[in-house]
Amino acid sequence: MQKSILISCFFVVMTFISCAQKSDNTLKTPEETSISAELIVNDLQIPWGMTFLPDGSMLITEKAGEIIRYKDGEKTSIANVPSVYNRGQGGLLDIELHPNYAENGWIYLSYSSEEGDDKGGNTAIARAKLEGNALTNLEVLYKAGPNTTKGQHFGSRLEFDNNGYLYFSIGERGERDVNPQDITRDGGKIYRINDDGSIPQDNPFVNEAGAKTAIYTYGNRNPQGMLKHPGTGDIWIHEHGPRGGDEINIVKKGANYGWPVITYGINYSGTPITDKTEMEGMEQPIHYWVPSIAPSGMTFITSDVYPDWKGNLLVGSLSFQYLERLVLEGQTVTYREKLLEDIGRVRNVRQGPDGYIYVAVEGKGIYRLVPKT
Repeated sequence: MQKSILISCFFVVMTFISCAQKSDNTLKTPEETSISAELIVNDLQIPWGMTFLPDGSMLITEKAGEIIRYKDGEKTSIANVPSVYNRGQGGLLDIELHPNYAENGWIYLSYSSEEGDDKGGNTAIARAKLEGNALTNLEVLYKAGPNTTKGQHFGSRLEFDNNGYLYFSIGERGERDVNPQDITRDGGKIYRINDDGSIPQDNPFVNEAGAKTAIYTYGNRNPQGMLKHPGTGDIWIHEHGPRGGDEINIVKKGANYGWPVITYGINYSGTPITDKTEMEGMEQPIHYWVPSIAPSGMTFITSDVYPDWKGNLLVGSLSFQYLERLVLEGQTVTYREKLLEDIGRVRNVRQGPDGYIYVAVEGKGIYRLVPKT
């Protein structure tokens, strides 16, 4: 027992030392904030996803299963939303427009669904059109399986790349020793499909016997942030670690991100998961957090509204209830800053078409960040 405790403590210490060696920046709290947060959409519970329509309205997903349309101070509930499996971390999750939405009208959703033979639910991806204030033409494009009654790690974010492929994340559903490293099983993966749900023929595992051919990467834990880099077009993700070891990764075709074989985190009980933080053939994150911040949502700042922050990355923190600003040099984080301290559990952050940053906070609503003059 004593030996086990010593090994566990040694691993924790080495993890923190490793973190310090890899990332010499520390989280800064500015003496005076340069922005104010204006609450523009109130009375929301868990606003998971948000996107912006060409008419200036915003679509917001509430985890419990509602899509809200917000425009000019008014909220309208959208009809015909698919039924969701609202359990634990599952429910109605992300929402995204097709890159050619103005021409084809497709809206994409990720949500936990009971569809299938097994009890419980798993993550589904669907698309639909919006006519007035109702969804029509709903099509399920992908449904992960098997269903399970476990309430954790559904993912799930959506993003299109420059070639029109749709990427989405599905967490490992609490089955860390089974799903993430097995390409014949759903969960713990990033997926890539065509906009109609068909499988791109150059996906990495289309010729692997028994593989889930939509899989693009594996060895992921529970990615809840995904976006396209405005310069390179690469897809970036962040994902929840266990106790420590939240990561930012760049999606690479066929790559293995290591979970749970390698990690900078430990079990919630404090015991080691593994003594390995790296291994040949497995990707290293470009940044990781110890302790975990529980990241959710992320956006690059490209707007002239915040000239001093252009090129920076914003990530929400569920655990510590703030918004983090990360300054990057290429793929290296050189500076971290805490914004909106104690605002609440930040569920999402996006830059709107008007150039302003919008932040979704649980139990409150959507804030717009306005620079102070």
